[in-house]
Amino acid sequence: MTSTFKSLQILNYRLWFIGALISNIGTWMQRTAQDWLVFDHLTDHDAGAMGITMALQLGPQLFLAPVAGLLADRFNRRHLLLMTQSGMALLSTGLGLLVVLGAGQLWHVYAFALLLGLVSALDAPVRQTFVSELVRDDYLPNAVALNSASFNVARMIGPAVAGVLTVAVGPGWVFLINTFTFLALLFSLWKIPVSSLRVLPRAAPGKGRIREGLRYVRFRPDIVVVLVAVFIVGTLGLNFVLFIAAMVGTEFGLDASAFGLMNSIMAIGSVAGALLSAGRSKPRLRIIFGAAGAFGVTSGLAALAPNYFWFGVALVPVGLFAITMMTSANGYVQTTTDPVMRGRVMALYMAIFMGGTPIGAPLVGWVANVAGPRWSMSVAAASGLLAAAIGVVWIIRAGQMKLAFNRRARGLRYFRVVPGASNRPRIAEGKAEGKAPKEEGAARDQSPDDAVER
Repeated sequence: MTSTFKSLQILNYRLWFIGALISNIGTWMQRTAQDWLVFDHLTDHDAGAMGITMALQLGPQLFLAPVAGLLADRFNRRHLLLMTQSGMALLSTGLGLLVVLGAGQLWHVYAFALLLGLVSALDAPVRQTFVSELVRDDYLPNAVALNSASFNVARMIGPAVAGVLTVAVGPGWVFLINTFTFLALLFSLWKIPVSSLRVLPRAAPGKGRIREGLRYVRFRPDIVVVLVAVFIVGTLGLNFVLFIAAMVGTEFGLDASAFGLMNSIMAIGSVAGALLSAGRSKPRLRIIFGAAGAFGVTSGLAALAPNYFWFGVALVPVGLFAITMMTSANGYVQTTTDPVMRGRVMALYMAIFMGGTPIGAPLVGWVANVAGPRWSMSVAAASGLLAAAIGVVWIIRAGQMKLAFNRRARGLRYFRVVPGASNRPRIAEGKAEGKAPKEEGAARDQSPDDAVER
């Protein structure tokens, strides 16, 4: 248990964790209230309008990722966070005032969602990489997993509180309350001594730095296959707010409090998945793709749930395997990427993870409207199974895993999966031919020990 929470022994990380937890609770409160505002107050249970809102809020990740990543690698991350968090607090205040005063319309929500998406696109890679300045590299996988646990503990608390407040006082007041939660993270950043932060390499000024980051990823096939899996599941499988709203409001005919409670129930599994990831020494490819497959199976079971109770029961493992996959993928990419490239690579990761929503959310919303909520959850199930299949095929073809058999064994142990030969020589050969830029000489080519647990 101590190893699960070891990063909290570090004062700087503890300050960050507390501030981020409070801020994340407010963020989930606003997300829940905003989605229900669109779904129930401004439209007549239109899942498509919810999909458009999500697309506008997450779409800027696609376009700003290269710039955001370069900013994270070039400039002071603490200063950048102070600016982005302040900007998001102002946007929360503006939308809250509009709704409280009775002037809020659907296009206002669209506009604020887009503005929030622009600021969040700049904030995301900075937040993801700032943790590397708070802890040592050997603590980084644990810190990344605890960040995910914080996010999902907030996911348990925030939607439930927002559901009650949305019914009691309205969504506008929820937005205004969220404004104050940003102050907690700003205070934490102010309390962290600047002199105590780790000094990490910065990207050198000059042209071509964005292309440099893309070339780095191009010659890391292990990262590429992780990004492909993350894109598939992130685009079609992680539209939880849309799935849950459609199932709760349309399929089961319940209100905002039931919607918030269901988000919190799913977060129980998410927290468990994050804590299990925090207890592992390092993220591995087989965990990523195994969790993707399990996410697909459990999403299929949730689609078949006969009533509200069993739908909530099914959402617990859905949350567990979804967060296990995403936390492991995040940790794998961060810990195997050179520090000088980390901001640009994580910006690409976040763009692929979140930026697929402009495609997936409207599509899944359309499926929910036309074929019904259960079919929209079936899309999520298919995405998990497809991502798992792609990952397993890549591992086998890369020679990092193979099927072996023991003639003397009996039953299922007659066949077993074992690590294969490393693909290191093939990658090294590509570098020797001059196919990768010089800066990528520091890239850590993945050996089977890193990819497949022995």
